[in-house]
Amino acid sequence: MREVKIGLKVILAAAMVSVGIAHFVAPEGFVRIVPAFLPVPLILVYVSGFFEMAGGAGLLVQRTQRAAAWGLIALYVAVFPANLNMAIHHIQMNDATPMPVAMMWLRLPFQALFIAWAWWFTRRDEPRPQPIG
Repeated sequence: MREVKIGLKVILAAAMVSVGIAHFVAPEGFVRIVPAFLPVPLILVYVSGFFEMAGGAGLLVQRTQRAAAWGLIALYVAVFPANLNMAIHHIQMNDATPMPVAMMWLRLPFQALFIAWAWWFTRRDEPRPQPIG
């Protein structure tokens, strides 16, 4: 089970770093989905991208793993309004590869999955019982 947890940690970390980089390389799509009531969308996109990269990298360092996982949970909650805004207003992040509206709605529950996935890394691994003798 420990190997599975390590593998899933590496996958989540790589995904977060990759998405974080995308916030800097191609911020336009992310800016589009920021709700209108929030100020300075480009800065918010850069800030969220930075914390995605920091959270992903932090998962891979034993000393920072728990804090990084809690940070990612906070990030998933913080960006949910943008994802909801995208679904409500049918906003495409990339006009070249449009996403079906149904997919916009179906991706919302995945925020809970990502929260649960990150939460798993807030838990300390249970020590294995040592055989007596």
